[in-house]
Amino acid sequence: MMYWGFISSIRRSCSNNLLAGLLLLGALGCGGGSSSGGSQPPERPDPAPTPSGPTAWVWDLPPGFPVPRVPAGNPMTEEKFQLGRHLFYETKLSVTEDTSCSSCHDQSRAFTDGKPRAIGATGEVHPRNAQGLANIAYAPTLTWNNPNETSLANQLLTPLFGEDPVELGLSGLENLVFERLSDEELYQELFGAAFPDDVDPFTIENLAMAIEVFELALISGRSPYDRFIQDGDADALSEGAKRGMEHFFSENLDCTHCHGGANFASALNHEGNQSDRTPFENNGLYNIGGTGNYPADNQGLYEFSGRERDKGRMKPPSLRNICVTEPYMHDGSIATLEEVIDHYERGGTRTDSGPLAGDGRDSPNKSDFITGFLLSREGKADVVEFLCSLTDDEFLANPRFSDPFAPTSD
Repeated sequence: MMYWGFISSIRRSCSNNLLAGLLLLGALGCGGGSSSGGSQPPERPDPAPTPSGPTAWVWDLPPGFPVPRVPAGNPMTEEKFQLGRHLFYETKLSVTEDTSCSSCHDQSRAFTDGKPRAIGATGEVHPRNAQGLANIAYAPTLTWNNPNETSLANQLLTPLFGEDPVELGLSGLENLVFERLSDEELYQELFGAAFPDDVDPFTIENLAMAIEVFELALISGRSPYDRFIQDGDADALSEGAKRGMEHFFSENLDCTHCHGGANFASALNHEGNQSDRTPFENNGLYNIGGTGNYPADNQGLYEFSGRERDKGRMKPPSLRNICVTEPYMHDGSIATLEEVIDHYERGGTRTDSGPLAGDGRDSPNKSDFITGFLLSREGKADVVEFLCSLTDDEFLANPRFSDPFAPTSD
C-alpha cells in the first residue's frame, strides 16, 4: 500500500516530531589516527536457507557482544541486507541524484561525514553533526536529542522527506523514486528476493525495512582494545594506551558514567535487556548569558520536553571509532580529542565573547557527572592514545559494508 501524499502532508505539518504520523503509518527507515592492526575481517559463515526461501541471518558478533534486539516485524535476512546495502549507497534516493545515505555516513569514518554539521542534497546546512552508525543496533534512541526516535525504519522518513532542513529532499517525489528503481533489473531482482511474498515489493515500507536491516548489521568490536581485553593479547595496546585506559576508567575522570559498557555509550539495547532508556546529559558546552541556554537551534531534549532543565541535554554517543569521527560534540564545535579532554578537564567550555558568551562550567543545567579533573599533559596524551585503540580497522574496511557501486580494481 502506498502512502505518498499522506506522508508528504505529515512531513510538511510535523517536521520536528513525526511520532503522530508514524503511529498512523506503522513501521516504515536512514536514517585522528588508529592504532589497530590491518588484519582482514573474518569470513562470515554461510547461513542456511529457511523453508520460506529467504536466507536466515547469522550474527557475526565480536566476543562479548550481546545479540541486538531486532524489530519483530522486520526479521533479518541476507536478501534484505543486500537490498539495504544497495539502497544505502543509492544516489537515486535524492532529489539531485548525487546524494545518498552514505554521503553523511562514510564507512571509512565509522559512518560519519567529517563535517561540523551535516549538509543536505540541496546544500542546506543542518543544525547538528551527523552521528555515526557503528553499533546503532544497540542504541535505544537514534538522534542527538529526540527521545521518540527509536526505530531505524521510522527514522528514515526524516532524511527522505524532511523539509526543515532538507536532507535527501524527496518530499512530493515519492512515485518518481520508485520509477527510477523499478526500471532497473538490479532492483527488480533485489526487491523481489528480499520480499518474495509481495505482489509489488516496491513500497516505502520495504525500502525502509531493507535499509534498517543493513544498518542493524553495522557491528564494530574488533579494535586493539577488544583484542587486549577479549583475546588476552598483551601486545594489542601500546604502553601509553594502557596508561590511558587506567585514566579512562578511574574515578578521577569518571568517563564511564556516560560512556560505559561494550559500546562505550550511555545505554545498551539488546535481546533480553530489561532497561533500554537513553540518558540525555548537558556537558557544559554552552551557558549563554549564564542562563543555561544553548544556541536557539540546538536546545537538546528541551525541544521535545519543554522543561527548562532539559536545555542542552543531548545523547552521549558511543566512543568506538572516536578517532575517525571528528569534529566532536553535537554541533562539531570541538575539533580534536585533545580539545575534548580540555573541555572535560575544565568542567565546561567558556565562550568569552559574541552571542554565545557564557561559562558552561557554571551552567545550572549541567550534568552532575561533569565536575572537572586534573590531568598532566602526558596523561592527556595517553587518554587520546587509549581512545584511538577503540578504532576497528576491520569494520572501517569491511567489504560487506562497502559501496556496491564503487569501481573495483582488476
